[in-house]
Amino acid sequence: MAHAPQIRIPATYMRGGTSKGVFFVLDDLPEVARVPGPARDRLLLRVIGSPDPYGKQTDGMGAATSSTSKTVILSPSTRPDHDVDYLFGQVSIDKPFVDWTGNCGNLSAAVGPFAIRNGLIDPSRVPRDGIAVVRIWQANIGKTIISHVPMTAGEVQETGDFELDGVTFPAAEVRLEFMDPAEEGDGGSMFPTGNLVDMLNVPGIGTFKATMINSGIPTIFLEADAIGYRGTELQDDINGDAAALARLETIRAHGAVRMGLINSVDEAAQRQHTPKVAWVSGPRDYVSSSGKAIGTGDVDLLVRAMSMGKLHHAMMGTASVAIATAAGVPGTLVNLAAGGGERESVCFGHPSGTLRVGSQASEVGGQWTVTKAIMSRSARVLMQGWVHVPFDG
Repeated sequence: MAHAPQIRIPATYMRGGTSKGVFFVLDDLPEVARVPGPARDRLLLRVIGSPDPYGKQTDGMGAATSSTSKTVILSPSTRPDHDVDYLFGQVSIDKPFVDWTGNCGNLSAAVGPFAIRNGLIDPSRVPRDGIAVVRIWQANIGKTIISHVPMTAGEVQETGDFELDGVTFPAAEVRLEFMDPAEEGDGGSMFPTGNLVDMLNVPGIGTFKATMINSGIPTIFLEADAIGYRGTELQDDINGDAAALARLETIRAHGAVRMGLINSVDEAAQRQHTPKVAWVSGPRDYVSSSGKAIGTGDVDLLVRAMSMGKLHHAMMGTASVAIATAAGVPGTLVNLAAGGGERESVCFGHPSGTLRVGSQASEVGGQWTVTKAIMSRSARVLMQGWVHVPFDG
């Protein structure tokens, strides 16, 4: 019986924000995996260690969470006024499936540093000291991200005093601008139903107010108390409750149909990465997963979000873009939870702590648009060399 040979591929294991992933340069991949298709998906699944019926990803680089089952492929950009093309693959843990439908906002923070280190940026655009501005084309969703990467003595600066809740150690700050993050639907609206708030009917579960938005990543926002929560939940409160997970997945599937992302709820299983489901509430006292006390005066609102069927340990970067955008539009559930009115930034509480995000939103001709969403993250190389993987194409 023939067995696939073990090959090695140049790769970098990086943390970006509160996520980790395996980064590749496109031309370093086996030739058959340099184009989209089954061969590429098989390779990345094997790199991460999926599908794993044990749910551990022991035989791969993944760490059995949605935040760590991730891959990134970068190449010099083919688009004018961009430096690098960035493609993100969310790898299912227990199924033979790579979801290419969305971006990872957290790993976006690592794209600029990786691109500079790997010579994908014109050296004339990279200062010896100061801030390198990297223009990223996010290929999954067709959007521009501007990354501001600190440089010291000709090298990417990774250490610093910037603290990000959900990440244990401080690091250098990487500021991200998600340009024109809304998905242009019918009429150019970032709200695919045309409404800031809809009534979402989920058979067998109930009818809920929902803000459904395409910005950063398609997201369905619900009111916490309407689904029996307070907005202070931590992972153990949700992820061990099979009935709650099934209920939230059913809500997500029906919301995806309402947003026009799928035609029937049966298709949701093949679209695990998007949309996200999140619930919001006004400020409440709680203790974060690290033991840090969060007071009502520390935040404008609370948000909890599901990712790949589990409550996220902090907040996805793309969902943070959705939060920033929705908070800036008076009348959405996110905006109302934060106190309503016009606002350019909010500080929200998540399971690991707090995060401040901003956006520039405006109403033009009866349609809401957003020019950019802004947040800060950090990133650093964890390991660099080769990933070894059985693969015969």
